[in-house]
Amino acid sequence: MDFSWNNEQIEYKNKVIDFARNNFSESYIENDSQSIFSKEDWKKCASFGLQGLATPALYGGYKEKVDILSATLAMEGLGYACKDNGLPFALNAQMWTVQFPILQFGTEKQKKKFLPKLCSGELIGCHALTEPNAGSDVYSMETTAEKVDGGYILNGTKQYVTFAPIGDVILVFVKTNPKVGKWGISAFLAEKGMKGFTSGPNRPKMGLRTVPFGDLYFENCFIPEDNLLGKEGAGWAITNSSLEHDRCTILAGQLGTMQRQLEETISFVKNRKQFGKPVSSFQAVSHRIANMKLRLETSRLLLYKVAWLKSQGQSSMMESAMLKLQLSESFIESSLDAIRNHGGHGYLSEFEVERNLRDSVGGVIYAGTSDIQRNIIAKLLGL
Repeated sequence: MDFSWNNEQIEYKNKVIDFARNNFSESYIENDSQSIFSKEDWKKCASFGLQGLATPALYGGYKEKVDILSATLAMEGLGYACKDNGLPFALNAQMWTVQFPILQFGTEKQKKKFLPKLCSGELIGCHALTEPNAGSDVYSMETTAEKVDGGYILNGTKQYVTFAPIGDVILVFVKTNPKVGKWGISAFLAEKGMKGFTSGPNRPKMGLRTVPFGDLYFENCFIPEDNLLGKEGAGWAITNSSLEHDRCTILAGQLGTMQRQLEETISFVKNRKQFGKPVSSFQAVSHRIANMKLRLETSRLLLYKVAWLKSQGQSSMMESAMLKLQLSESFIESSLDAIRNHGGHGYLSEFEVERNLRDSVGGVIYAGTSDIQRNIIAKLLGL
């Protein structure tokens, strides 16, 4: 197992950092307070090639083959240099839970139809799994697809969907055969404008406010058979595969933010003086810094291990669960330590320290809650 990076990967990470520093706003206070999504920033990312990291060049992607290691390092760089935590989150949500499943399980026609436009930023993709009565208990989903001539009729509601209010293509998971549990779940590619398919408004939330978030409704919505992704009953395998890759890169953005958070906190406590000396000289402050560093590096090791396993084509169910649990919980704790070390400065929105805490909380909920990750780990340990 070799966690060293080659020169090409390091150079690309540095290019991503320079790109973010030169193209994105220094402040996202207004966008955060008003829940504004920047389509302009999204297009800039597409022009740079970020959305193409999850797609090979044949279908409009960045490289000849998808390179999960380079993508992970790139997203770490983006999280480090871009103060909008919602942007890396949204990019990865589309790339690894929409584009990558289409690449892995789609027909040639589906790949040519959707992937180039998702890479170019012309289309925005959503992954619709959660429902009002089916969150962690995904097998309880109530959205169904009934086979008819030429396709399927979908009925049901999906909620808490990233990009739902503005999504163009939706990877939606439904029950096609309720009698066989998870093997009766299938995946479809719904498209904006299909009769019977509507989306709700943007729903205000605690953090990651720059990413639209909402519900989707299917009422006797006809979806052509050509829009079935994979085979009937393959839905559970599709979402499991995509989420393992998603956890590498979506958490890499958080790791980059934690690195920036640590550096900014160190700089602040060295310059902030109380009782005639820098507050960094107080043990309570320096110990919080030490804890931030420890969380950062332990999270980094797990992240790189999972990315390496995926690059080798190996399963990483246990490691992905540990990574999701460790990094998401660590981001919250380090965000709290950053606020404590900044004092009142950290509590005020104008200094953009407190926003990391609000953005971090979603990480213990989306893509499998912390409790679910603990369940997975325990089960794999034979408990």
